[in-house]
Amino acid sequence: MTARPPALVGISHGTSSEAGRAAVRGLHDAVASAVATRHPDAPPSVRLGHVDVEQPDVPATLASLEPDEPAVVVPLLLSAGYHVHVDLTEAVDTAASARPVVLADALGPDDRLAQVLVRRLVEAGLRDDDRIVLAVAGSSDRRAVDDCHDMARRLAAASRHDVSIGFLSAAEPRLDAAVQAARAASAPAARVVVANYLLAPGYFDDLARAAGADVTARPLLVDDEAAPTELVELVLDRYAAASARLV
Repeated sequence: MTARPPALVGISHGTSSEAGRAAVRGLHDAVASAVATRHPDAPPSVRLGHVDVEQPDVPATLASLEPDEPAVVVPLLLSAGYHVHVDLTEAVDTAASARPVVLADALGPDDRLAQVLVRRLVEAGLRDDDRIVLAVAGSSDRRAVDDCHDMARRLAAASRHDVSIGFLSAAEPRLDAAVQAARAASAPAARVVVANYLLAPGYFDDLARAAGADVTARPLLVDDEAAPTELVELVLDRYAAASARLV
């Protein structure tokens, strides 16, 4: 009899945006379908929970599994900041008394995310002389800020454009200032284009669109399209790597 793999528990930040919720749910559904295809004889449980704003939260999501069912918590977060290092780490440590459970790595940085960012930029009409500013949510955790700078370098390599970075909260430079600086450094006819390093539509996406760029690309996930294959594969890879650590 084929052993059932551990549950895949995807944990997003959470949002009050209906479009954002639909986009993240689309990623969850795509991951669930892919997992079922990979494990047709004994597909694992797949759950979606949230670390903030929405319910179910992490404890409730884990409690929805069968008693003693092993689980891998996959942060549907682009950087490993406070939510990963504190909130999710503490939730997983607490849950470990009831079941085998491990925490996977955050989704970023990763070259596959850069590929999706480039696709969104091309969709937005990226030109050869555009200046790109990578818009990120921001964090007070230096490790998350470093991850975002890593993604800016990856995007520069993938897009073959100069890429600067702007934060929407907690870190500097703020996005509006980064947009102004990119414009000042550009040729008179060049545009400033924001690459939207946000998982889904919502509050931060609205802030990014108000930062003064000539063009703002869409976030990685959108509510009216299938989740990018790269994101689905990334979630599955994080799950597989963490599953190997389950005892």
